[in-house]
Amino acid sequence: MVDCKWHEFASPEALAEDLSAAVARVLAAAVKERGRAAIAVSGGRTPALFFDHLSRRDIPWDKVTVTLVDERFVPADSPRSNARLVAQHLLQNKAARAAFVGLYHEAESIAEAAEKAAGVLAEIPAPLDVVVLGMGNDRHTASFFPDATTIETLLKPAEGPDVLPVSSESAGEPRLTLSMNRIAGARFLALHIEGDDKRKTLEEALAMQPGPDAPISAVLAGAKHPARIFWAPASQT
Repeated sequence: MVDCKWHEFASPEALAEDLSAAVARVLAAAVKERGRAAIAVSGGRTPALFFDHLSRRDIPWDKVTVTLVDERFVPADSPRSNARLVAQHLLQNKAARAAFVGLYHEAESIAEAAEKAAGVLAEIPAPLDVVVLGMGNDRHTASFFPDATTIETLLKPAEGPDVLPVSSESAGEPRLTLSMNRIAGARFLALHIEGDDKRKTLEEALAMQPGPDAPISAVLAGAKHPARIFWAPASQT
């Protein structure tokens, strides 16, 4: 059983308010201590409200770099792009002054795109200050899909590139994902989920042996600092 600290809220709005405040404190402290801060966020529909709240937080955004935990192999203007979601909801308001480092790069192959992304991401010092993950109903997080052809390698916290290519039938198009080291090594690692179904899926995953069948459990178990789970019931609207 993976041990994590749960933060439960009455609504997605209350969750977004609390999570954004916690993330802002970590980023502000990092800027004060080291002069820069870096955060990696997930895509999907769930984090949009959190992004909106975080974008209005009063921190030195001009000293913050935003990146992604994973990305589809699609251009930034694609409706399926995580970078597009971040641009629309996070890099707005006060956070418009933040720097953004995307994972997608035009290339002939996903492997070449991953190499290009890793070269750029290497300029962001490790560890990342903040990583905020999501989770799918199949227990995947980032692009660590249970049916990924390289899932066992993806889950190994070994030295290597910061960005890796992912091929998975359930994922659809190829993906780019941060390495296990980059994700699990974050100073502040949070999982943001909403709804009873996601909670049940997570509880089942946390009771499983961390590994390919439960990637989210493997990532949380490998966290260098205690991971936090932020949960709220699904929105009724």
